[in-house]
Amino acid sequence: MSPPPNSKPRVGLFVTCLVDLMRPSVGFAAVKLLEDAGCIVEAPVQTCCGQPAYNSGDRGTTRDLAMRLIDTFHGFDYVVAPSGSCAGMIKAHYPELFEEDPNWRAKADALAAKTFELTSFLVDVLGVTSVEATFDGAVTYHDSCSGLRELGLKSQPRRLLASVEGLTLVEMNDSDVCCGFGGTFAVKYSDISGAIVDAKAKNIEAAQAPTLLAGDLGCLMNMAGKLSRDGKPVQVRHVAEVLAGMTEEPPIGAARAEASSKGRS
Repeated sequence: MSPPPNSKPRVGLFVTCLVDLMRPSVGFAAVKLLEDAGCIVEAPVQTCCGQPAYNSGDRGTTRDLAMRLIDTFHGFDYVVAPSGSCAGMIKAHYPELFEEDPNWRAKADALAAKTFELTSFLVDVLGVTSVEATFDGAVTYHDSCSGLRELGLKSQPRRLLASVEGLTLVEMNDSDVCCGFGGTFAVKYSDISGAIVDAKAKNIEAAQAPTLLAGDLGCLMNMAGKLSRDGKPVQVRHVAEVLAGMTEEPPIGAARAEASSKGRS
């Protein structure tokens, strides 16, 4: 379903669990970007997309959560998430949950067709080529697995970042290699996860950019934790915060007092 010509698209913002609980500033940044692009944005009462249950093999719970989400967002022109992982869950995996139920399969297909990750929606659907934001310094970018491999996210965030005044993008080696998070993977296979994020942290450091960006909060928290444990001064942010010019919040993993002290130095 597409909005009528010359009307503002009505967008349902799928906030995601991690944004809601750990980094609400990402949600506010997403709202600003969407409204600046001419959308009417609403964030209805919502639950998890079911990805943790899905990754753990609990298809029953996943279907229950999917059905609730399908009902919640059925009236919107589009559904947008500041997360390639959650958007990928809805687009790539919801339809297969209902292969034996034609009614719910049709509803899942309809939701999948109108669901997009934030930067993809801005660039690929709305045709946004630039944002009104400034950022003083160099950044490097991590391509999260689900967004890259399930949704084809690669050029979209970079295209928008290129329009941010004062920002320089420095590509790291293996930017498209996993950070080791993978949701429940990091819990089930902690040793493997630790080795992967160790390699990722070395590539981040080698890029010599003061700030690391990505589009998935789980990946960002994982990499921020590793960098912090290693005593590395790299600041970690969600790409939406920089694109929206909303970087007042401390970087991910930094205490408010610490961030304020660095800002005064």
